[in-house]
Amino acid sequence: MLYHKITPELLDLIRKIAGIANVFTDSESLSTYSHDETEDLKYYPEVVVKPENAGIIAGLLKFCNIHHIPLTPRGGGTGLSGGALPVYGGVLLSMERFKSIINIDTENLQATVEPGVITEEFINAVAEHGLLYPVDPSSKGSCFIGGNVAHGSGGPRVVKYGTIREYILNLEVVLPTGEIIWTGANTLKYASGYNLTQLMIGSEGTLGIVTKIVTKLISKTLHSVLMLASFSRNENACAAVSAIFRAGVTPSALEFMERKGVEWVIKFDDIKFDLKDGVSAFLLIEFDGNDTDTIFKDCEKVNMVLEEYGCNDVLFADTAQQKEDLWRMRRIMPESVKSNSVYKEEDTVVPRAALPKLIGGIKEIGSRYGFESICYGHAGDGNLHINIIKAGMSDDDWKNKLKDGIAEIFVLTADLGGTISGEHGIGLVQKEFMPIKYQEVSLNLMRSIKKVFDPNNILNPGKIF
Repeated sequence: MLYHKITPELLDLIRKIAGIANVFTDSESLSTYSHDETEDLKYYPEVVVKPENAGIIAGLLKFCNIHHIPLTPRGGGTGLSGGALPVYGGVLLSMERFKSIINIDTENLQATVEPGVITEEFINAVAEHGLLYPVDPSSKGSCFIGGNVAHGSGGPRVVKYGTIREYILNLEVVLPTGEIIWTGANTLKYASGYNLTQLMIGSEGTLGIVTKIVTKLISKTLHSVLMLASFSRNENACAAVSAIFRAGVTPSALEFMERKGVEWVIKFDDIKFDLKDGVSAFLLIEFDGNDTDTIFKDCEKVNMVLEEYGCNDVLFADTAQQKEDLWRMRRIMPESVKSNSVYKEEDTVVPRAALPKLIGGIKEIGSRYGFESICYGHAGDGNLHINIIKAGMSDDDWKNKLKDGIAEIFVLTADLGGTISGEHGIGLVQKEFMPIKYQEVSLNLMRSIKKVFDPNNILNPGKIF
């Protein structure tokens, strides 16, 4: 696809569409929006636009479609797959001014929000009404809900409450050709033709730009219990995960953490935590509900399972502060890893019972290629984040051989019945690995869908395929 550069004449037209105050070409802005949280990659846009309404976005997309100018949408910039990188230059469209919580409907348990609302702010806003929006990725304090929709995000509480797919009822979307549509209805059931809402979720900004989001809400629970179980082997901790569910209980969160990750968190944030010798892995297990007797009965069942799988000891968080400290340790783990070493992060997901084979295989592959790894993630739904650490690898091996090791990890993941991304998306950095999981016929179907929505391939080009 041949894209046109933005000439001074085209830039003047962009300013007329978006308003002069919303268009930026200074070097600082171009640098700021040239990267997200994906490794150290940088791609500079030719212009940054910060629109304030869907009409401006519609005008920009019509303009870019006519003139064959690439347009890359961006949310909070917290992505880890390069989905917001303007790899072909063009227009970088920041959604940061779409930050209104339009309505919280306490009668129908729904809310309507704009995509630039920070996820944690939305969670807190509905909590004031005694309601729960349970989609809470680790970056919830800075990521936008629109970016969550674009990547099909989850977080720790997916295991009980489901991913964001379970909570999006309807979307207002601007198509690449400039039309504005609603994808569905504000109803709990939908059986009227193809489900365009679900198609948009996880499409990584390649099919349309979301400008309003209608979410489902649920009642907030009254009580929660948090426990931290330690193990001497990674495989034992991972094997216990499936066994917990087979025991007939469903935690509200079940997270896995390797020892090295905890060590780096302690160093990074000066967290006070008694990390004992002989401990290699942890499970962070939460139960919530409205009946404390039921919660503690579930905890007793889990304790029995943990003993069976060689758990060293179990720490119960006695206070709200202890709960917060344990959750903070898990949530800042990605940041602490990033600050400590050159790394790449992969986002695998397998059936729960396959987790021991996955983590064992990751360590074996790492030993052959010479890289280390720190693994953590949402073990309750089989989602393991693999942080590959450069360690002693030479620069040449890191640049040229590492991708072969990553491919082996993805082949293992697929062989175990899993897939190559659970919640971070494919974006730029994972697209070369898509054939490991998907047949060409499946990829061609995806390409065909993209072409129907975006015939000139101007919206977030260079991603997924």
